[in-house]
Amino acid sequence: QVQLVESGGGLVQAGGSLTLACPLPRNLFNANILAWYRQTPGDQRRWLASITTTNRPNYADSLKSRCTISRDEAKSALYLQMNSLEPSEAALYYCNTITFQAEWGQGTQVTVSL
Repeated sequence: QVQLVESGGGLVQAGGSLTLACPLPRNLFNANILAWYRQTPGDQRRWLASITTTNRPNYADSLKSRCTISRDEAKSALYLQMNSLEPSEAALYYCNTITFQAEWGQGTQVTVSL
C-alpha cells in the first residue's frame, strides 16, 4: 500500500479558510471515489466529503455549504477547500479512497482559534 501525504493544514482564526491537498498515485486517483476524513482526539475518523471519477461531489451535511472538494487530473491530486471554519473543526484531516485502498497518512492538522 502507498501511504498518502496530506498538506495545507495550519492555524486559522474562526471564520477563516484553508485548502487541503493530497497527491495520490495515478492508479488510485483514476479508478476510485476519493474522500476526505477528519479525526479529533478520542473520536473515530469521520467522512467529510467525496468525489467521483466524473467529479460529482458529496458532502457531509455539516459541511455542505462551506466546503468544496475537487480533483486535479494533471496533478493527480485531491483538494478540500474549507470556509468559515469553526473551532470545533480543529482536527487531523486525512485523504484516502472511499474504500481505504491507500495506507493512511499522518494527516494534516487544522487548528481554529477564536
